[in-house]
Amino acid sequence: MNEKAKVLFFIAPLMIPLLTFWIIPFGWSIYISFTDWDYISPDYSYVGIENYQYMLEDHAFIQALMNTFIFSLGVVIPTVILGLGFALLLHKNFRGSQFYRAVIFSPWITPTVAISIVWSWVFESKSGLVNLLLAKVGIAPVLWLESGDTAMIAVMVVTVWQAVGWTMLFYISALNKIPMSLYEASLIDGCSPLTRFFKITLPLISPTTFFLVIVNMITAIQAFDQFQILTQGGPSGSTRTLLYLFYQQAFEQYDMGPAAATSMIILVITGVLTIINTVMGKRWVYY
Repeated sequence: MNEKAKVLFFIAPLMIPLLTFWIIPFGWSIYISFTDWDYISPDYSYVGIENYQYMLEDHAFIQALMNTFIFSLGVVIPTVILGLGFALLLHKNFRGSQFYRAVIFSPWITPTVAISIVWSWVFESKSGLVNLLLAKVGIAPVLWLESGDTAMIAVMVVTVWQAVGWTMLFYISALNKIPMSLYEASLIDGCSPLTRFFKITLPLISPTTFFLVIVNMITAIQAFDQFQILTQGGPSGSTRTLLYLFYQQAFEQYDMGPAAATSMIILVITGVLTIINTVMGKRWVYY
């Protein structure tokens, strides 16, 4: 048996599930996006790029696209900043530091559905914890999940709260790998703490920042559970993202053709954003 045959022999068991559960379904989804299949009927027609043309004119799709963009920015930026802030406070070992890390990290290992249910009680308009606290300081109750002005903010808060701990741990690991000799040399040169942060810390943790921005961005684009539990895409579509639009098209309206087209758009957006971040990383990331 030659070398190529040996390689194929050993990777074949791994390729079978890859083909069965990823490559073939992916190819089938691309094909469905060019049809008008309704998910139930065995008969369907090939419609070409009609589903994609319709999306460009569909208000629901444009709204979902904008909501996805706003949600991603509103989640990624605070998550990275807060994660770095907590890491700077907790990366050194002191009494109680491990406890604080565990508390901040604990939401990440809690199922998103459970977290969303708890936060739905917190944001409840009549007797929720947030409005009870606001009433204590004389502020009128806010319809957090029922108003289009605040519903997206509420979902962002839940998502950031869950992701901060995971981001913090990556930053703690990165900060602990920075050689102390660099900081000692900067002290000799008379650098201020702010100068050390911008000239030493930020450049040396830039690979971690680059990684976290990409991963958190992809996670935000794929967010679903919190929307399903908290807002169901409402009110009036104000929290309907592309992924939730896909869910509604596929499993509520049974329009699998447009739904598959939406999923392809999500894939393209994710790929484009990743490429953009990679190109930017070559200039701004110090390895």
